[in-house]
Amino acid sequence: VGDGVANMLVEHRDKQGKFLSFYDFIERVPEPVLNKRTLESLIKAGAFDSLGHPRRGLLAVYESLVDTALVRRRERDQGVMSLFGEIEETQGGFSDRAEIPALVFDKSEQLRLEKEMLGFYVSDHPLRGLESVLARRITCQIIDVPDRKEDNFSLGGVVSGVDRKFTRKGEQMATFTLEDLAGSIEVTVFPKLFATHGHLVVDDQIVLVRGRLDRRDEARSTFMASDVTVIDVPKTGIESLYIDFARRNLQMEEVDEVRDLLEQHPGDSPVYLTFGAKTVALGPQYSVDIQKVIGLLRARFGNAVSIR
Repeated sequence: VGDGVANMLVEHRDKQGKFLSFYDFIERVPEPVLNKRTLESLIKAGAFDSLGHPRRGLLAVYESLVDTALVRRRERDQGVMSLFGEIEETQGGFSDRAEIPALVFDKSEQLRLEKEMLGFYVSDHPLRGLESVLARRITCQIIDVPDRKEDNFSLGGVVSGVDRKFTRKGEQMATFTLEDLAGSIEVTVFPKLFATHGHLVVDDQIVLVRGRLDRRDEARSTFMASDVTVIDVPKTGIESLYIDFARRNLQMEEVDEVRDLLEQHPGDSPVYLTFGAKTVALGPQYSVDIQKVIGLLRARFGNAVSIR
């Protein structure tokens, strides 16, 4: 979105007041703002989220809505009155404008488009909710890499900025940025590994990278990969297990029983204990395989056990 259009839009909003809906927006803004490429970018970036419209739903109908709005605006400028003009203004009256469908992107697709438009994530992060999944697989977070003394360790995160290149021998290799919730680091994939795992090195992929730190450049550390593995994440995200102890006098033997069950069924789902208004998150060492442990816990604690 160019500066000229952006400034025009902000100036109109400052003078005429906040927009109430996408319909209100396309009826009011100066026509140059209604460029379809501009609107597509604004929708993908989440600019209309505060108006309550889902991004995927808007993308499905915004072009037809804009076409209709432009026709009506030009007719109005020429003094052409709509047969239904007054009725449309009344609550529950007739309207010929298309409804915005309640279609939403899954989290990964919405964030991919958001980063494509803005260069970074704003509304969420692909790793949010997956902390326990990563914690079970990595040696440390990226921010802690400079303090690692061992030669070989594992990092996890989201791939971005993939740059494929060729060596002097004509062999293909790549560099990319690996980003977790705490930081980022440049990763180098040399030809031998790229030949077998290069197809996994794509933007927005969530991966586990094993390798070592190249400490020769003090100004910028590079992580040299020896292995790359995709972390398979369900599109719906990772479910969490909640155990509510608010309505019972918890005995020590019950605490031991819960701990044993959790330890015997390790997995990726985080576990939370609730005590009235207070909720306590257990550490990643107690993350579980929900499908294996849920039946055992419910047999012992009934409806106090839930999945969210």
